[in-house]
Amino acid sequence: MAVNQTLNRPMTGEEYLESLRDGREVWIYGERVKDVTAHPAFRNSARMIARMYDALHDPSQQDVLLTDTDTGNGGKTHPFYKAPKSAQDLVAARDAIMAWQRIAYGWLGRSPDYKASFLGTLGANAEFYKPFDENARNWYKKAQEQVLFLNHAIVNPPVDRNKPPHEVADVYMHVTKETDGGVYVSGAKVVATGSALTHANFLAHYGPLPIKKEEFAIILVIPMDAPGVKLICRPSYEYTAAVVGSPFDYPLSSRLDENDAVLVFDNVFVPWENVFVYRDLEKVNNFFPVSGFTERFTFHGCTRFVVKLEFIAGLLIKALESTGAKDFRGVQARLGEVIAWRDLFYTITQAMAHAPVPWVGDHVIPDVRHAMAYRVFAPMAYPRIKEIIETDVASALIYMNSNAMDFKVPEIRPYLDKYLRGSNGYDAVEKMKVMKALWDAVGSEFGGRHELYERNYAGNYENIRIETLLTAQAIGDVDAFVGLAEKMMSEYDLDGWKANDLINPDDVNVHLRK
Repeated sequence: MAVNQTLNRPMTGEEYLESLRDGREVWIYGERVKDVTAHPAFRNSARMIARMYDALHDPSQQDVLLTDTDTGNGGKTHPFYKAPKSAQDLVAARDAIMAWQRIAYGWLGRSPDYKASFLGTLGANAEFYKPFDENARNWYKKAQEQVLFLNHAIVNPPVDRNKPPHEVADVYMHVTKETDGGVYVSGAKVVATGSALTHANFLAHYGPLPIKKEEFAIILVIPMDAPGVKLICRPSYEYTAAVVGSPFDYPLSSRLDENDAVLVFDNVFVPWENVFVYRDLEKVNNFFPVSGFTERFTFHGCTRFVVKLEFIAGLLIKALESTGAKDFRGVQARLGEVIAWRDLFYTITQAMAHAPVPWVGDHVIPDVRHAMAYRVFAPMAYPRIKEIIETDVASALIYMNSNAMDFKVPEIRPYLDKYLRGSNGYDAVEKMKVMKALWDAVGSEFGGRHELYERNYAGNYENIRIETLLTAQAIGDVDAFVGLAEKMMSEYDLDGWKANDLINPDDVNVHLRK
């Protein structure tokens, strides 16, 4: 099985890679992949994740990356997998998320700890899942002790979006049969980002239209090697980079491609122990605001975003140095804006970690206000930063040789050294290394996918704003805002000030003196 039933400690990198060799059904370029750890579409991305697991066993990193479990096994786990009880716990989780993201330079949105956003709630909030509360506790224990890698697919395919889910039963995921041992499920979910390299997938519902039929009301976890589970992948940027480029030409695409996929359930059997909600319309429709997932996935996402912006800012600084534009006043102003965006999101992580709110029992959770602010502003920041890069680095992002191999051709090497050289001490190879990395970040197919990812990561454009409004209404902020405005307006009327400590202008007003 993809999920080890006996291991009660975090995996090593090699154990992680071995856990993926389970016969899972992954399709790409018209073929079924025999081994995702060996296939050129996935192998280096898998090894970047293996680095994260190896870091858990690196004594120099364990103070940040590990904490004591609360499951009773006496072991260690990644701090974000454990339900926090204090601001100190959340700060530790934030710092561990950031340390893992530095291994991936901020480019793995679906790193293994991402789904701890959900898994880390199951122990504290198990009662929400009654009568499946014991399942929640079991998965909390198992995921925490092994530091399992789950992903999710919670959005329906973009087919007949104007119709309620039960009217698109030929496409949308639903239960087709119920037995004593579990249920059978068919249909599809998207976008199963990175799922080819995970141990299991979490399925729930998120969308503008609520579930209205009980057979569509299910929340579950399913191992990736379960019979009938199929992943149909988009093109692999890692594979393309390997075939027509090199690590020098595509340093991000070639090892950090979280392949997105359609997750198909073809009459898949789901045992009861993997079910969290079934036939409960209220729970399945209110999962996002009640489960704690929203506050925590935004906490992870915002932290990851900070590291990504640090990396992009560093590349941009080097690009501006290499083109000789670093001292222009306007360029410096815009570079300062990029750094300010990074600082803004780091400040949000600070608020989320240091100022949590009480949650279930003696547990705490990041304030939903901070979560909503990140959801709205990150999709605004990323395109703006890309615009700044394209404005100030300009044609230097295209003025590049085709491949690293060009530098190994004696006939043209002198021309490359002369005409591709940089400023401020950058030779041609150093300059092209920077430019190709920056192009891979913002201009390649990989880079374009990441802009789309950041625009839609936390929900669609309208939903994230409407949900911010609805949340403000639900927690009383809207009433407080209106109350503040009304309090100010209550201090005066047509006859002047009603507040006793303010003086009416009867003695000087030109209209009153007529």
